[in-house]
Amino acid sequence: MNEIIYKKTTGLTDTPLSYCPGCTHGIIHKLVAEVMEELGLLNKAIGVASVGCSVMSYYFFNCDMQQAAHGRACAVATGIKRVHPDNIVFTYQGDGDLASIGIAETIHAANRGENITVIFVNNAIYGMTGGQMAPTTLIGQKTTTSPFGRNEADHGMPIRISEMLATIYKAAYIERVALTTPRAVKKAKESVRKAFTYQMEKKGFTLIEFLSTCPVNWGMTPLQAMKWVDENMAKYFPLGVFKDVGEQHE
Repeated sequence: MNEIIYKKTTGLTDTPLSYCPGCTHGIIHKLVAEVMEELGLLNKAIGVASVGCSVMSYYFFNCDMQQAAHGRACAVATGIKRVHPDNIVFTYQGDGDLASIGIAETIHAANRGENITVIFVNNAIYGMTGGQMAPTTLIGQKTTTSPFGRNEADHGMPIRISEMLATIYKAAYIERVALTTPRAVKKAKESVRKAFTYQMEKKGFTLIEFLSTCPVNWGMTPLQAMKWVDENMAKYFPLGVFKDVGEQHE
């Protein structure tokens, strides 16, 4: 009898992903889907797709999905969760969607302690619309709207979303993870598992921030992009847990 070495998660459909080669959205989709399957959540999960590279994630996740207008995913998720409090509700958002036009919705959902989970993909750029500067673009990073590089005097500093949300009293669990090594991917999956578990335990607002790659808009190969995350992004956006009410109460 043949031994099963690997089996695709039932948390994803058979629809081919639309992401560019080397983009780590696909890895994040896989981790979220695996966790939902392993926790038995596929029949009770409701995801909210944002506007951005992940706009068509409602085709990819094998659970109920709802499309939200640009930046409004947390507001839509709030409404869904309040109507269906026993369902598991998550948003899937990029940094342009969450940290720019959707920053108010994100902050106030956390401040109200909405019992939802946010999957936040930070690739430091607007990926889908041409590679413009985002709120998370690093100092010196060149984009289509900052061809000479982002500078502090004109553009301010990149926003550290996880650190900011960790200061909010009703935020339950905030962590930043990476995907640049197998060990990092395994750690990221455990972080997603904890976020969904906390939601099941009604602990409140949870967010996992993923440092992600965008090789096409960065003008890099996939390998170069992975190295750039470790050597540049992770220095300004350090990995780690920034808020965990579970650990505080132990």
